[in-house]
Amino acid sequence: MSPPAATGGAGGARDGHANSGLGEPLLRNGGGGGGGVHAGAAVTVANGGAEPAAEKKRSAEDRYWVDIDQPEALEPADVESGRGGRRPLLFRNKKVKRSILYPYRFLIFARLIAIIIFFIWRVKNNIADIEWLWALSVAGDVWFGFSWLLNMLPRMNPIKSIPNLAALKRQHDRPRPDGSSSLPGVDVFINTANPVDEPILCTMNSVLSILATDYPVEKHACYLSDDGGALVHYEALEETARFAALWVPFCRKHCVEPRAPERCFYDELLRAPTYAGGSPEDFVEDHRCVRREYEEFRARIGMLFDTVRRRSDAYNAAGKSGGGVKATWMADGTQWPGAWIDPTENHMKGHYAPIIKVMLEQPGHTPQLGQPNDVVNSCPIDLSATDSRLPMLVYVAREKHPTSYDHQKKAGAMNVQLRVSALLSNAPFIINFDCDHYINNSGAFRAAMCFMLDPREGEDTAFVQFPQRFDDVDPEDRYCNHNRVFFDGTMLALNGLQGPSYLGTGCMFRRSALYGGKPPRRRRAAGNHDGSGIAVDASAFGNSTPFLESIRLAVAGEQDRRPAAAVCTLDDESITTELLNVMACAYEAGTSWGRGIGWVYNIATEDVATGFRVHRQGWFSRHCTIEPAAFRGTAPINLAERLLQIMRWSGGSLEMFFSHNNPLLAGGWLHPLQRVAYLNMTIYPVTSVFTVVYGLCPVMWLFPEEFYIQRPFTRYVVYLVLVILMIHVIGAFEIKWAGITWTDWWRNEQFFMVGATSAYPTAVLYIVIKLVTGKGIRFRITSKQAVAADGDGDKFADLYVFRWVPLLIPTTVVFAANVGAIGVALGKVIVFNGVWRSYQVRHEALGLLFNVWIVALLYPFALAVLGRRGKRPAVLLVLLPVAFLAVALVYIILHSLLMNFIPF
Repeated sequence: MSPPAATGGAGGARDGHANSGLGEPLLRNGGGGGGGVHAGAAVTVANGGAEPAAEKKRSAEDRYWVDIDQPEALEPADVESGRGGRRPLLFRNKKVKRSILYPYRFLIFARLIAIIIFFIWRVKNNIADIEWLWALSVAGDVWFGFSWLLNMLPRMNPIKSIPNLAALKRQHDRPRPDGSSSLPGVDVFINTANPVDEPILCTMNSVLSILATDYPVEKHACYLSDDGGALVHYEALEETARFAALWVPFCRKHCVEPRAPERCFYDELLRAPTYAGGSPEDFVEDHRCVRREYEEFRARIGMLFDTVRRRSDAYNAAGKSGGGVKATWMADGTQWPGAWIDPTENHMKGHYAPIIKVMLEQPGHTPQLGQPNDVVNSCPIDLSATDSRLPMLVYVAREKHPTSYDHQKKAGAMNVQLRVSALLSNAPFIINFDCDHYINNSGAFRAAMCFMLDPREGEDTAFVQFPQRFDDVDPEDRYCNHNRVFFDGTMLALNGLQGPSYLGTGCMFRRSALYGGKPPRRRRAAGNHDGSGIAVDASAFGNSTPFLESIRLAVAGEQDRRPAAAVCTLDDESITTELLNVMACAYEAGTSWGRGIGWVYNIATEDVATGFRVHRQGWFSRHCTIEPAAFRGTAPINLAERLLQIMRWSGGSLEMFFSHNNPLLAGGWLHPLQRVAYLNMTIYPVTSVFTVVYGLCPVMWLFPEEFYIQRPFTRYVVYLVLVILMIHVIGAFEIKWAGITWTDWWRNEQFFMVGATSAYPTAVLYIVIKLVTGKGIRFRITSKQAVAADGDGDKFADLYVFRWVPLLIPTTVVFAANVGAIGVALGKVIVFNGVWRSYQVRHEALGLLFNVWIVALLYPFALAVLGRRGKRPAVLLVLLPVAFLAVALVYIILHSLLMNFIPF
């Protein structure tokens, strides 16, 4: 979920270069630099010093941020829970330096005063040529001012939280007597639904990065939810489990980063994986072998659609289906219980039986060394000194029955994963990913644990949200996919309140918070120092006795710092029955799932609504930024896909406002400014109504008479220019403390205008329709790039494909109106040269200033319309003046022909 524009930061880039013809890795050795040649290939071993991008980011941090006074550890008397002895702090907070923060706050206050004075002046000078237009413009200015104030009030105290991984290792990562780690367990959820719009290879890379992450192998498990019930996902996960037996130990042996093989082997921007091992020569040879194996794995994944189709056709041609039904067949010769390639009743997308398969079982605590590289063991690399255990891996496809139940899309799928994981691994912490996200920094889980286990507010922290970072975005970031303004600005600001909002991916949750439990600080305030605040009741959680028992065990394991206990083991006879029971459509009927428990239902943006529900109960959240970025994903670089994504987000925000999740209805445990922030997140699309009105005002140039919204017009425009300039002066300070660039800021301004004239007003229309008819927003999966390049080898080919969608109509009209207004204004200057008075020329220039500003903001839209011609933005700099002159010429001709008949 990406709420309204604010102010944000930048991520680091990797240093170094690779020999493009050799495909060899650039090695980074923590023990120093060196060089060498191995097996006939040139390889560079780079020094393990800090990368320039990271150094630049740290330099900005030192310039604009300062540590908040805090002890290194809390004494027993300082810890309310009274557990243990002296406990070190696991993260430190930084605040913006006074030299930046105080002027920043002063400018916000000054602009607020300026806006109030501007409103008073407008009301006192109620002089306009069209009264209704004046009233509409005043209403618009009031709304803009109110919306800006909602956006700025929560930003007065940004806080940056830095995890201390060394302290976590000393305090919590000590081995137990049985050999297990003392770190708590983590269950990882991945969600996918469509193997076409969400490429399978991308999903499997996400799984591989999770299996290979740097966290105790027995303490984390991965659950893949296939919400389409597709056999290709099932068989791809089987292939992934087999390849993981090589990939995961390879990553452990050489400390490779990132641990998604597609990025490790093929990312041009990465140039080379980061290497922190002690044997560069072995790494080069192992890298070649593993890459060769991955290319074969990649090819098998790519052929899965054809493989499944040919196999099924062969079985069906042999008459094994019976009755002329064209079934889809698994590799073992049995019919696939999920959705078939040729749909039929009970075997179509959205209608099939539940499916669950444990691909990899939970490993034991004792490390198991791998095999040496020899032909007998079929091991291409030497793993004889490397732990070869793999985390638990589970395939989940919940039951679908669309004629009888609303499956609640992604929220419903994650609630099923929540119950399934409770029966199998029952970890006290959960982290969820979209299928296009992978772990870019294998220390991410430990970084999140620094906040969850911290002795200050750790037990009151419900979730830790990482900023979203994206690959394969065009260098200019034409459609503001990186959205640094929001991810690095707004999130840091909220970190100084009750915490950032939940963004739907890359977020670690406390299981008890998802179960509806109250935070310890709230229970202590009520005089309840024991228990979890969770009423474990079948009427709320459902009729599974083992699942109800798992809730009690999870809470007990969290409170006592014991490893979470799973209720069922794979040897239990009843495990399959219980798992299928909690995956059934009917399980949630009459319960609190989707309201007070789990992810929130009946809303397009379940992420923000779920985070809000947790915050309103009194929980905190934390924003965590680490370098390199914890997770990276894929963003839609096509304009139509990007706007459809934004339309769903903004429509969901408005749905939240008109629901029981309205921030105005929250209780007293929600911080006042946190309430303001959520209110802003739920109503920001309404701004688009007045934005479109203002964008269409230039059509007045087409009238022969002069019409003014406000008189005196010159003073009115000067006021507008001043209050707008003050926004950008405030933005200059935000750019400093958030660590972003002016380009990030400008791209945010541009794409906000594109969205405000397309996706946002469409969302407003949809919410009006829903309020009248009761029909909600249709969920649509955002299509990602399956192929990165076109026939010409252009990696960003999809960027230049213009797909017309109806929501672009307002943007087109606004852009055409302003281009036409500029042309007509030029024509009038020529026609009335020597006739107009000086004040008329001045008003003309001031009006043109507004038109040019609108055209500049809609520049990304104009490039999109050009399609492949938009590869050269200079073309637009030629076409726009030509369009202005053409309109001016048409106006001059029409004026000369019609001036005696129509005042023109």
